[in-house]
Amino acid sequence: MTEPHDLVDKVMTELPEWLPAQRWFGGKDRPVTSIRPLRTSVLRAEEPVLVHLVVEVEQPDRKEPYQLLVTDHVENYDATAVPELTGALLDLIAEGGEVEGLKFEHEPDVEITTGLRGRPITSEQSNTSIVFGSQYILKLFRKLTYGDNPDLVLHRALHQVGCEHIAQPLGSITGRLDGHTTTVGMLQQFMPDAVDGWAMATTSVRDLMAEGDLHADEVGGDFAGEAHRLGQAVATVHGDLERALGIEHADAADIDRTVRAMTSRLDEVVGAVPELRPYVPALREAFEQARDTPDAVVTQHIHGDLHLGQVLRTVQGWLLIDFEGEPGSPIAERTALRSPLRDVAGMLRSFDYAAHQLLVGQPEDHQLTVRALEWSRRNRAAFTEGYAEAAASSVGDPRKSGHLLRAFELDKAVYEVAYEHANRPEWLTVPLSSIARITGEGAVQS
Repeated sequence: MTEPHDLVDKVMTELPEWLPAQRWFGGKDRPVTSIRPLRTSVLRAEEPVLVHLVVEVEQPDRKEPYQLLVTDHVENYDATAVPELTGALLDLIAEGGEVEGLKFEHEPDVEITTGLRGRPITSEQSNTSIVFGSQYILKLFRKLTYGDNPDLVLHRALHQVGCEHIAQPLGSITGRLDGHTTTVGMLQQFMPDAVDGWAMATTSVRDLMAEGDLHADEVGGDFAGEAHRLGQAVATVHGDLERALGIEHADAADIDRTVRAMTSRLDEVVGAVPELRPYVPALREAFEQARDTPDAVVTQHIHGDLHLGQVLRTVQGWLLIDFEGEPGSPIAERTALRSPLRDVAGMLRSFDYAAHQLLVGQPEDHQLTVRALEWSRRNRAAFTEGYAEAAASSVGDPRKSGHLLRAFELDKAVYEVAYEHANRPEWLTVPLSSIARITGEGAVQS
């Protein structure tokens, strides 16, 4: 029989090689210099052994905590792929209580069915999600955030005001890390028949590309109606967040800090990606124009990393998921009050990505490029129209804040340039071509 401490010793020796190969590991762009265990919780001492392990991964300029669920039952020690072991996590949430420093809780007035086996979702990247039957989904946050994870905080707040565009939060797993109560897992209602927005949108683009001379509004897979409804859903969620947690108004100093942060990001990225250099003057001008906002700028809690992969279409309508914000950003940034226009800009960027994804790595084709632009513009317009119809009065029509929305979209595109350069160089043309187009047109194109 494998002793838990022996299992941890074996895992630690293999982590420097194994960890960077995982999809959810966020430090692939830097070498791992050291890994040390921060805390160990034995959830099952008999065979097969189950251990919850938190390690600190040190890389040049960063130290970050990651959680692992390990066992001696599989070759790579990853217990998230063992149904009988992940089922034990669900049972612990249903029962409540604490095991070696990990606290398992279900939400008030929620009863959890026990005895279900779990299966991991293989497509997820920054976290690991495990589905139990057709009822529940447990997200394990791989890179941990000290304190309460905003995904859990915002889901609870939205549920309390009756938001119809989220999956109900059902439970959580928390532990102590560096003196802070830290969210390590969140249980939610699972939507077995849901389809993610990225899959729907890219299918629509594929249909358009295959249809010869038809325009986007003439193709059977036209997505504009869904884009319009999605805009309404996002605006409604923003309104629900305002009702649950309130709003503030940015003053000139706040806007100045926002512009300086955009410029600082630009300076950092252009130093690593010389292909961005020709657009720097136009980008700086666009960021400066964000100061010319006639109305007061509302700030509030927002999604923070909104794109087509973060929304699900069910038979009832659109749901927003994953409210933890951009995983690579500091927690202070992810929990700060920000303009809802950042979420709008994120979705506009996602429509552009969906439109152009079939062209990546292919020979240049003018006709297909024109079709991609047509699809993007049609669906961006539908989304912003839907958002404007359902927006809270405090935010209003995003198109009336054109300079600010344009700046947010360009700032997001600069971030994408850095991401693609580090992770998918063949995709670099997508954000670069968008920057060229938006700065060349001189105004946000909805």
